[in-house]
Amino acid sequence: METIPKPEYPRPQLMRDDWINLNGEWEFEIDQSVSGAERGLFNAPSLSGRITVPFCPESALSGVGFRDFIACAWYRRTVQLPPEWLEGVKTRGDRVLLHFGAVDHDAAVYINGTQVGAHSSGYTPFCFDITPHITPETVITLSARDDVRSGLVPSGKQSGKYASYGCYYTRTTGIWQTVWLERVPERYIRSLQIRPDPDNACAHISVRTRGSGRVRVRAFYDGEPVGMSEAVTTAGAAELTVALSQIHLWEPGHGRLYDLKVRFEEDDVSSYFGLRSVSLEGGAFLLNGKTVFQRLVLDQGFYPDGIYTAPTEEALIRDIRLSMDAGFNGARLHQKVFEPRFLYHCDRMGYMVWGEYASWGLDVADINVLPRFLTEWTEALERDMSHPCIVVWAPFNETWNVRGRVQRDELLSVTWALTKRLDPTRPCVDTSGNFHVTTDIFDLHDYDQSPETFKARYDALVSENVLNDPHRQRQTYRGEPVMLSEYGGIKWDVSGGSGWGYGDAPATEEEFIDRYRGLTQALLDNPKICGFCYTQLYDVEQEMNGLYTYRRIPKFDISVLRAINSAPAAIELADTGTAPRDSEDS
Repeated sequence: METIPKPEYPRPQLMRDDWINLNGEWEFEIDQSVSGAERGLFNAPSLSGRITVPFCPESALSGVGFRDFIACAWYRRTVQLPPEWLEGVKTRGDRVLLHFGAVDHDAAVYINGTQVGAHSSGYTPFCFDITPHITPETVITLSARDDVRSGLVPSGKQSGKYASYGCYYTRTTGIWQTVWLERVPERYIRSLQIRPDPDNACAHISVRTRGSGRVRVRAFYDGEPVGMSEAVTTAGAAELTVALSQIHLWEPGHGRLYDLKVRFEEDDVSSYFGLRSVSLEGGAFLLNGKTVFQRLVLDQGFYPDGIYTAPTEEALIRDIRLSMDAGFNGARLHQKVFEPRFLYHCDRMGYMVWGEYASWGLDVADINVLPRFLTEWTEALERDMSHPCIVVWAPFNETWNVRGRVQRDELLSVTWALTKRLDPTRPCVDTSGNFHVTTDIFDLHDYDQSPETFKARYDALVSENVLNDPHRQRQTYRGEPVMLSEYGGIKWDVSGGSGWGYGDAPATEEEFIDRYRGLTQALLDNPKICGFCYTQLYDVEQEMNGLYTYRRIPKFDISVLRAINSAPAAIELADTGTAPRDSEDS
């Protein structure tokens, strides 16, 4: 019997019992001429190769391992539908939905040779109702086109050259998250969005449905009922507020999740939420009204054998645990929209993250990319808005010049405004590092390797109320909370090779720790800094500035790093009225 990779239900915030996981072996064919549709591959009796889904063809776990550019890839699988599904469709009007967690980048889907839909975005889910096209043996065919060099495709850290280099890594093409089928009643729940409201001891829930009827929501904590609400849908939507009889706050290190049971007519789904608020005040980041220093680490979301796709559920959990073991309370999920099950574990473990998009690869000097980017970014927001772990949105990262042309500021300002309109409950950083147009947090990236000059640069924010921003000719500081969302990046190559990193590598492990301590303490001791993000958690391919190797082996005594990262922060001490520590004695 075939072992199904990634067997877990892939969407923890809207779960159903009646589903079929389609991960595993599919037929596969690379179409470099992008002529497959003309050649009728959507209706072909077979394809020439095999692949293990959901691993991309560039990965070892896919069984393909093709590392060159892939202009187009085709997938095909025959699915034997359960007789009770077919009977339910015939007698009750049940529907069969086909879900893809993520396909990079432009996907077209065919059922038994008929195209049922298309989707453009390498990072967000899509679903088609395939009921009119199914047969007892249903053939699913998908084509995926991808061009990371076009300027139109947000590709994140995927290399635009043949090989990986610097901070660019192996590409991902095609299916890289779980594919599944789901049987639902004729009237069913399309989506849920949950907005926690701890100040009013409740949660606000938006339900979107196919068809009209009554929605009932029940909340539980540790199995005990704590709230219920009912409403009738209007035009396929219902807004409900669930008053909570027990208050358990989501905090760093303490997920404290509530369970939800949602029923719409004959459709039952399970979900969850965390009760917490996020705000900015007086230059500080507040969680539930309390100042919290963001001690983040950069997480690229790459895996040696799976590239974009973690090999197992345990690998997702391990990355969070490795970070927390090193004294971090969260991560910037960098240049990638991470899979929902990773966010679920962040939720339950109380691990704060930034929700970022894979904006690199997009021509930010061309305003014509705005409609396409907004569509993709909006899908990411809608997918992830209910995760309590996400505390900041960051649609762009380092919007550098493109072939000598500067960014179109409207691209950033419009995206920021849309983000705030869709989700007013979280801060939004328009473009992390540079070049800010409109932002809630003025974050900087600084890879100065000298603790002395690094400290002096940001001490001026305290002594002179001056932010020494290297990009002040292109962006204006207006008094927003300040955060170093990339720093460090200290190269430490345990392989003995010629790996890449920032600045000169330390000569000894002791020198590394001294530099790490000096850079980190300079930020912790500064009462005008609301958080940091160290680059990075683990090495990725040739980039050797991780605290762990690419295989997640620690390079240093993690207890030493944990002591450095978890030391008191001046901005937190100021909030509690505690005197700041004397850094000379620490």
